[in-house]
Amino acid sequence: MEKKGKILVIDDNEDVLLALNALLLPYVEKVKVSAYPEKIEHYQRSFRPDVILLDMNFRKDVVSGVEGFAWLEKILEVDPRAIVVFMTAYADTGKAVQAIKAGATDFISKPWENDKLLATLSAALKLKESRDEVETLKRQVTTLGNPPYPEIIGESPAMQEIFSLVEKLSDTEANILILGENGTGKDLIARSIFYHSPRSREIFTAIDLGTIPDALFESELFGYEKGAFTDARKEKPGRVEVASGGTLFLDEIGNLSLPVQAKLLTVIEKKQISRLGSTRAIPVDVRFISATNVDIHEAVRRGTFRQDLLYRVNTIEVHVPPLRERGDDVILLAEHFLQKFARKYNKQARALSREARAKLLAYAWPGNARELQNVMERAVILSPDVTLKAGSITLQTFERGRDEERFNLEAIERDTVERAIRRCGGNMNKAAALLGITRYALYRKIKKEP
Repeated sequence: MEKKGKILVIDDNEDVLLALNALLLPYVEKVKVSAYPEKIEHYQRSFRPDVILLDMNFRKDVVSGVEGFAWLEKILEVDPRAIVVFMTAYADTGKAVQAIKAGATDFISKPWENDKLLATLSAALKLKESRDEVETLKRQVTTLGNPPYPEIIGESPAMQEIFSLVEKLSDTEANILILGENGTGKDLIARSIFYHSPRSREIFTAIDLGTIPDALFESELFGYEKGAFTDARKEKPGRVEVASGGTLFLDEIGNLSLPVQAKLLTVIEKKQISRLGSTRAIPVDVRFISATNVDIHEAVRRGTFRQDLLYRVNTIEVHVPPLRERGDDVILLAEHFLQKFARKYNKQARALSREARAKLLAYAWPGNARELQNVMERAVILSPDVTLKAGSITLQTFERGRDEERFNLEAIERDTVERAIRRCGGNMNKAAALLGITRYALYRKIKKEP
């Protein structure tokens, strides 16, 4: 065992204390022994042990272990992350199970075997080191700060439904699945759910599974031990472990491979993880918010996404509508981005012309709000005008492939009418204006038999 770490030994038998002191000193940085459990809290604060080796039975109660459990409870009150290994001469399976459930890390029988005791303490010290590393990562995330409170802009009926749903979720810790196309703001909805949740004061961490190579999914989510693979030069906790106590946002969960899906399902069901290269289970308490732009239910039918995992991550489903179905939210967002980038680049642009508004409303926005943001940033940078004109707004044009071309005029008309109504949020007056026809003409077209 590498000589590092501090161990506190509490036992009312002076011979045991002398023997353990002599056994451990060659292997650990410091050892402190005491026959007085009343001093444990003092030593926790002054000596700051990495591991506490605690006798289960003292003079008041030499068999049942009740006194040892009482001291364990006090130790964990001072430090809930304390690593405690019980010792007793009256060992049995029932007491061992009870000790672990009460918060002990392990259990040693007296008289002990030196090699076994040293191996147990070595594992306990590694566990302490691992917990310290997780806490360090959590402090780093906290120092950087949780993501800012999301600014979600929208007055359309579809967005009002989402705002209402987020409010209803404020008193629950259920796992949430957010569905929607790329660029619709699924991450903003995730952050909004987090800030309205009972865990809003805890850690929020996110992982974009769409940017991680398949081979790294498992190590990023669950962590790894030193030597688990060629480049694993030191142990590293995964995102699930770091997020314990708080919320983990799994963006693009539909990208997970089936083997990793199976492991994630086990984590959710058993509330514990095992790092790569380790058989030790680490308890975790995580609220999962997931998101994907794929048709997850179709993925289940195809067999590329596990149905049992879907049941675990979508206690509640939130559907984020595409921008083309949000009516005048297009203009609200465009004006927001206009003001934002005018301030950022110190530009004169302050408003949109009528023609510019019409151009923005008539566009399908395949990239959704993210595309709109890029379009407005480019327009603000390049335009010298106070009022942005339609000519300053450059939109992508997507030509249909030869096999997708449509020449049926009635079908094209129906499709155009339906798109206009969706884009205007069902407002017939606005849809008619967008199409350049009267409201009565629009009604006639709707009633026309296909």
